[in-house]
Amino acid sequence: MTAHPDSPGLLEYLCSLDVPTLAALLHEQAERDPDLGERLRKRAAELDDAQGKADTEHGIEPVLDTLQRLLDAGTRADLAPLAKRAMDKIGDAFARGEDTAGQLRRAVALYARACVAHPPPPEALADWILSVTFDRPDWPVLDLRAFAKSLGDKGVNRIKSFVDTIGENDGRRAPVAARLREELAEISGDVDALVAILSAKLPSREVSLRIVRVLRDAGRHSEAIAHAAKALVRGKGPVVNAQVTAPAAPAELPRPRPAPETEKPAEPADPVDLADPVDLDELIEAEKYDEAWEFVSRDGSSLADRLRVAEFREREHPADVLPLYREHVAELIAYGDAAHYRHAAKQLRKLRGLYRRAGVAQEFGEYLAGLVTEHKRKTRLIAEIRNARIALPKDRR
Repeated sequence: MTAHPDSPGLLEYLCSLDVPTLAALLHEQAERDPDLGERLRKRAAELDDAQGKADTEHGIEPVLDTLQRLLDAGTRADLAPLAKRAMDKIGDAFARGEDTAGQLRRAVALYARACVAHPPPPEALADWILSVTFDRPDWPVLDLRAFAKSLGDKGVNRIKSFVDTIGENDGRRAPVAARLREELAEISGDVDALVAILSAKLPSREVSLRIVRVLRDAGRHSEAIAHAAKALVRGKGPVVNAQVTAPAAPAELPRPRPAPETEKPAEPADPVDLADPVDLDELIEAEKYDEAWEFVSRDGSSLADRLRVAEFREREHPADVLPLYREHVAELIAYGDAAHYRHAAKQLRKLRGLYRRAGVAQEFGEYLAGLVTEHKRKTRLIAEIRNARIALPKDRR
């Protein structure tokens, strides 16, 4: 005998469910029942109109929490439209100068995950990525690898075709295109292209480690060892703590043999095992933020990687990240256009808060005075700093 849908057992069961599970069930039913789906969409639109700007400021965090719980639970519901809608709302608030950078980074990551489960049209996704990457320099840097599966061959080729049209002398777009070429080579598995791109960079310990890792992961162990040996010869710091010899088996790189007890082995200043090089993404994913900060603080780490880790470092050690964010402000100003000036002003406002948390608020005024004096002829920059509600030194008001 079939229980009545209003029976106490069913109601008790529904009341016992958590919000994300109940939402997923309701969403699936709405997809099967057009009338229910239309009623729910109408109510959602009415609620959106009523909340307006307050939704972004106060109500968006629960939406992101729900999205994350549903994605973590492996829901079959298509959350990509909701994730993009939340991301766009946060992005609009960010463009108005509101301090939603952290929410925006989180929303982008959730949208990437939602796209993997239910990919949107690849060409449309590729166009959105290109638009954000080239036209919104103040947005968080999109990790193309997070969208690779959703893009598929069509979307990746669309991005590659556009990037190939950008030359090395194409102003501020050139470095963005260079970064995308590197990510495209990594996504496509083109090891030779990726190694060539990395080799063209200024020599550094981080670049050498990256090349070794790429060659090793591709099974090209002898080339990985040869590159490590060349890095040692160039004097860029030790890359391995093992004797550079041919591998005994292609599946595993050699590890150092223990030295005899009567022989004291040489100890390199900063050893890194070739068979297990440090991976910044793994450190961040494992929430080993102190180790990640130590890693990017060494010579050779890119500004982008240091900024990634700074987001976590600033929580407990705001004083440590002050020089890094000052460097970022200087880089943004060097671009010389309105969008980067606006982003620099937002970073200045963030810096002001970090100076206060570090207990050296007065030093921010000194830093700002020097910055304004240095760039006093950049009237658009000065205007953006004013628009960010940062008090200028008295002689610049």
